[in-house]
Order: sequence, then C-alpha cells, then structure tokens
Amino acid sequence: MRFADVTNDVAFRKIFGDESRKDVLISFLNAILGFEGHNAIASVDILNPFQLPAFRDGKATIIDVKARDEGGREFIVEMQVAEVHGFSKRALYYSSQSYSAQIERGEFYADLKPVLFVGILEFNLTESMGCISRHQVRDVDTGEHVVKDMEFTFIELPKFTKGEQELESLTDKWIYFIKNADNLEVIPDHVDDSALRHAYQAANIQTWDKEEYQEYDYASMREQDERGKLKAAELRGEKKGKIEGKIEGIVEGKIETARRMKDRGMDLAVISDLTGLPADVIESL
Repeated sequence: MRFADVTNDVAFRKIFGDESRKDVLISFLNAILGFEGHNAIASVDILNPFQLPAFRDGKATIIDVKARDEGGREFIVEMQVAEVHGFSKRALYYSSQSYSAQIERGEFYADLKPVLFVGILEFNLTESMGCISRHQVRDVDTGEHVVKDMEFTFIELPKFTKGEQELESLTDKWIYFIKNADNLEVIPDHVDDSALRHAYQAANIQTWDKEEYQEYDYASMREQDERGKLKAAELRGEKKGKIEGKIEGIVEGKIETARRMKDRGMDLAVISDLTGLPADVIESL
C-alpha cells in the first residue's frame, strides 16, 4: 500500500469529508472531543464548506470540512500546514460566521446551536505541553462556563511524539494516522476501530483514480510553494534583523566614543566631526 499525506488539503477532504464514509468523521470527532454516552455523535450531515458572508461585500470563506450532528451542533474541521499570522482570529471568524448564519432576522436566538472548531496544525500555537488543547469562554476568576456555544480544539502535531508501540487510546491512533500515514506501507496492527481502518483505506493512493491523484499532487506542490514563500520571508526577516543589529551596534559605538571624548573635555564640534553625530545629541550625553 501507499498512503497519502493526510495533511494535504485534497487528501484531508477526501478522507474526512466524504458522504460515503461518515463513520470516519464521527469516530474522529468523538475521539478528539472526548464525546461519550449521550453526548457522543451518532450521525452527521456533511455540509457545504463554502460559507457566504452575512452582509454585502463581506468575506466568504471555504473551510476543509463542515458537518452537523443529529442534535444540530456544527463542527468545523480545519487542517493548517503553514503557520500563518492571526490563525486564532481566523478560527474565531469561521466559527462566528457559521454560528450567526444559523438563524435569519426575526428568528429566536434560542434556536442557535453550538459550533465546535477543530484545528489540526503542523505548528505550535499554544503554550500547552500536550498536543491537544481545548478553549472555551469562561469566567477569568471562577472558571464558570456561561457562554457555552463556541469551543475551539487545537491539535498541534509537532507535540505528538508517540511511536506506534506507545499508542494507548483511539485519540492517539487518530493523531498518529494524520501525522504518519504517508510513512507507512501497511495498515498498522493496532487499528481495531472500523472507522479508522476505513480512513486508512481511503488514504491508499493506489485506489485513487487519475484525476484524484492529479488534484492531490497539485495541492502538494501548492503547499510546498507556500512553505517556500514563508521560508523566504523568514530569511529576509533574519537578514534585515542582522543589518539593523549591525547599524544599531555602530551607532551605540559612536555614542560611547563621543561620551568618552566629551568626558575628556574635547570640543563638541570636533567630536561631531570625528563621530558623525549631531552636536545636540553629543550635548545631551
């Protein structure tokens, strides 16, 4: 077998957003969100990932996977490979857009249902030591949870370091699949959940048609281009920082020299001529 890189946009949507494999998304969400018993998701409807703005000229968004369970709860699942500025704000925007779109003018606020955002990240976003963190709106002092309809769960893949023999829970096995599937050649022996097995089967590139593989390959190239742009920007920033650091060092050196010359009683005009510093700056030393 040859498995796809699950973090690839096309592969991710194919595995988790397929109408014919809803059990994959259900199992994943229940495991990641810790849903059990009466709280567990029993069924989902895969929704259109294209979100229209609530007002004219507003920002439309396209998310990776969007679904609604039998109780009306909505789930947004986003795979983010490259670290982008303001990702947490984007998560809040996606969720609030989905939340406000549930009712029209004149309808009751009580009809609004919870929106739960799950972000799978190939970079570290939080200071949490664990790879999964859950964020809610709570009272700063007491921890009281009054505003309950919006919740954010982040899975930070770099923090997940367990090997195959260390996997303990279904949650571990799902994260291991997302992070490591493209490095495997067979479905691991630990896969005892039918939905997770279906996910591995869906990720098997050898079963894809030509068009699916071309879309996957194009998405991979696009992601590499984005990573290249970010790396180039990072290098430019480092270079700029070094130059600015050198300039700052030179200026500080001139100021220190001028201070010593001034302490020795040298004329301000002479000090200014030798250091290149303005006379008023030297006078203020």
